[in-house]
Amino acid sequence: MKRKCPTVAMAMLVVFGITSTAWAQNSKVGDIEIDHAWAPAATTASNSAAYMRLVDTGTKPDQLMSASSPVAQKVLLHVFSVENGIYGMHPVKAIEVAPGSAATVLRPGSAHVMLKGLTQPLKSGESFHLSLIFKNAGKVQIDVPVRSSREAMAQATN
Repeated sequence: MKRKCPTVAMAMLVVFGITSTAWAQNSKVGDIEIDHAWAPAATTASNSAAYMRLVDTGTKPDQLMSASSPVAQKVLLHVFSVENGIYGMHPVKAIEVAPGSAATVLRPGSAHVMLKGLTQPLKSGESFHLSLIFKNAGKVQIDVPVRSSREAMAQATN
């Protein structure tokens, strides 16, 4: 019986280690590091969004200028703002990524990559390609894991 405990513990570490790695996929282009990308599950009859963390490890500011993906008819950069006490979402030409230790976090209720007119369902456990174009760093393609509603809520609060 004592021998099973280390085996079970090791199996749990492997499972949780794989899960943690899947949540923390990293990409880099130029001085920009991209990590913690995710999107909520959605049907083709809707829109969705992609969220991530951007870190500029260089000394000059950069900008996320555009994005594209085969899973959406149109991909826009969006921010949330408050005008006259009313919250709203609107497209922007770029999202600033400042150098230094503070990350630019794209998350629900903030800046995000809007996926309009989905061409396929975004199913939990799958992922899709998203190309990001930065003014200075250039272009990079990342894989965005799709999360269930429950996982998406947990990720949004982190």
